[in-house]
Amino acid sequence: MLTFIYSINCFGGQLANPLTLWYGKPAAIWEEALPIGNGRIGAMIFGGIPEDHIQFNEETLWTGAPHDYSHEGAAQYLGKIRELIWQGKQEEAEGLAMEKFMSVPLGQRKYQPFGDLLIKFSGQEAITNYRRELDLSSAVCRTSYLSGTTSFSREYLVSVPDQTIAIRLTADKPGVLTFDLSLISLHEGFTSEVKEDGTLELNVKVKDGVLTGTSQLKLLTKGGKTTILGNQLHIEKADEATIFIVAATSFVNPKDVSGNPVILCKKYLAALGNKKFDAVKQKHVKDYQSYFNRFAIDLGNSASEELPTDTRIKGVPAQMDNSLAALYVQYARYLMLSSSRPGTYPATLQGIWNDKLNPPWDSKYTVNINTEMNYWAVEPLNIQECHDALFKMLEEVVPSGQQVARVHYNAKGWVLHHNTDLWRGAAPINHSNHGLWVSGSGWLSQHFWEHFLYSRDTAFLAHRAWPVLKGAAQFYMDFLVADPKSGWLVSCPSNSPETGGLVSGPTMDHEIIKSLFKICIEASSILHKDQSFADSLKLILPKIAPYKIGRFGQLQEWMEDIDDPLYKHRHVSHLWGVFPGKEITWQETPDLMEAARQSLIARGDEGTGWSLAWKINFWARFRDGNHAWNMVKLLLRPAGQTGTQMTGGGSYPNLFDAHPPFQIDGNFGGASGIIEMLMQSHLNAIDILPALPSSIPNGHIRGLRARGGFELEFEWKGGELLKLTILSKTGDPLNLRYGDKSYKAPTKKGEILRFGHDLKRL
Repeated sequence: MLTFIYSINCFGGQLANPLTLWYGKPAAIWEEALPIGNGRIGAMIFGGIPEDHIQFNEETLWTGAPHDYSHEGAAQYLGKIRELIWQGKQEEAEGLAMEKFMSVPLGQRKYQPFGDLLIKFSGQEAITNYRRELDLSSAVCRTSYLSGTTSFSREYLVSVPDQTIAIRLTADKPGVLTFDLSLISLHEGFTSEVKEDGTLELNVKVKDGVLTGTSQLKLLTKGGKTTILGNQLHIEKADEATIFIVAATSFVNPKDVSGNPVILCKKYLAALGNKKFDAVKQKHVKDYQSYFNRFAIDLGNSASEELPTDTRIKGVPAQMDNSLAALYVQYARYLMLSSSRPGTYPATLQGIWNDKLNPPWDSKYTVNINTEMNYWAVEPLNIQECHDALFKMLEEVVPSGQQVARVHYNAKGWVLHHNTDLWRGAAPINHSNHGLWVSGSGWLSQHFWEHFLYSRDTAFLAHRAWPVLKGAAQFYMDFLVADPKSGWLVSCPSNSPETGGLVSGPTMDHEIIKSLFKICIEASSILHKDQSFADSLKLILPKIAPYKIGRFGQLQEWMEDIDDPLYKHRHVSHLWGVFPGKEITWQETPDLMEAARQSLIARGDEGTGWSLAWKINFWARFRDGNHAWNMVKLLLRPAGQTGTQMTGGGSYPNLFDAHPPFQIDGNFGGASGIIEMLMQSHLNAIDILPALPSSIPNGHIRGLRARGGFELEFEWKGGELLKLTILSKTGDPLNLRYGDKSYKAPTKKGEILRFGHDLKRL
């Protein structure tokens, strides 16, 4: 039996790197392993002894096949479903929708694990000074320890430039590395063999689908001897070893699965050539840091910085750890850069990491909050290029969304319901009482607009954003229908995710649709195109049902005043207009803002991980920093802990967000919420420290982006702004606010503006 010991003294008494997650023992479960990735390939590092385990994924290995999910003939039942809803016959409406209106088949497909590398060591015992770490500043994972008097070290990374997992094994003495390498998989019938050129090749085929995958392992050693033992490589007494792993599938695009993964893997290895680990690492770090180093955040030091990360998490919320919250923000940036690079596909419910053939919710794209939440922070956190992965997927969804709009609604444009997958399903899935929700397209298309607001890139707006935005709006123009009781235009049939069943006129739909129409009107004006289309939207907007305040002062979730103040559901969908939207604000609609706040109070603080994250953003928009900070505490606490009860969301030992189980959206949404406390720019102005908690009296942030094309650095002390520097990257006018002080002025592209604590120019 091995005993693992960590000691602060063995690191010379130095504080742990504030950008490092570290642990004093190997990972015993997947939620303790450390994630690495390059947007296409992801891996989880366990750091075990005597066996290390590297579980890996490739983003295009899914069950299923190219498929049209639409339900032919569905549109002829749309009118009847509406009539049943308006007659109060909800169950009958849901039953008819289940029979005639839902996706074919009823569910979508699953993201799959790919394989596992096992490294079995010999002769390593009496382990001390064990340390396992993930350095966010370099995107390199490390394991180090002493075995007797010999020091062993491992480094792991996934390179974008070289498209490979790279692992280096070293020791401080020659000839002490003896180990076996094997590649295995959870997929039935997988094969693993050593090829004539010495590469170890893994081949898999998904059980319920057509996709195949290949992974090839290339080994480089210094000293020692390598032999083949069946389907394993045995390395005896090497001085050093480097392992390269590449992977590919037969997926080409959602309509084409004719790719040859064996040939692709050979191309990746051929491109690697004779590169050594240091060369791959150098290119990897340079590429990664070109994004990561743009931004820095300091929320104050903590005595717990010396402790392992899992120990720090256990200390929350009893003792809040401000620097852990800052680390959480940087971890979100790391996870996004690791799971969503330009040219790849977007982060799923679990990013790019999944170890199960039947993962929770299929580890696909849930677009009634979760996928959107993943991308809330990419623009302000200065990794805007990661948005491209989401745009790429949406541009692939549009054709299938057009098919569903036509077949299900006799409508122009495109629609997406509450899920999509690798095959870009757009029809309503699972059950009509929550799956028949029409606003996925309306919400996701607005991410294109957000990218424009931060960049002011009119070429992007014209060529990529406008076709998607216009198509989404065209659908709602045809879909909205007059409510027989009130006469208002309403969204019907739909629901308020994921509660209340099939209804007419859920508030969330109307918030999203109104916001989309306003965006299209503004975009049309900027681009000087489609004026008649914009004029049509202007006529429709005032006819859409207004938002209502209910009997206990709440923002109504539905047309009827039926909200239950004792209902604690994790979804608070009708507050979309507060965040991420701006339909409801203190400046323009204070009565509705207060009603929304009352709704959130009634819904309560507890929730799953992503729900906690959304609530952080809400409370930041309500300008209640202390309440928002209390929600951060709940998000950082050990997963599932509510006092002595294990119920709500939180963080796993590897700082992954817990729904529970693991969903990555809370990581990204939590980072967004922390940023919303420190800066907001959605109200045609940049608000500095709009919701600063009293628990963060001092801090410093650099490289923060704001809408309008601005980049900020500012510092605060004793709860007050100390200094502020703004770079105008586009030359747009600057509208700045801090407390009751404001500053407005034109700017020039590239101009740097400096301010003191009272917003006076320095």
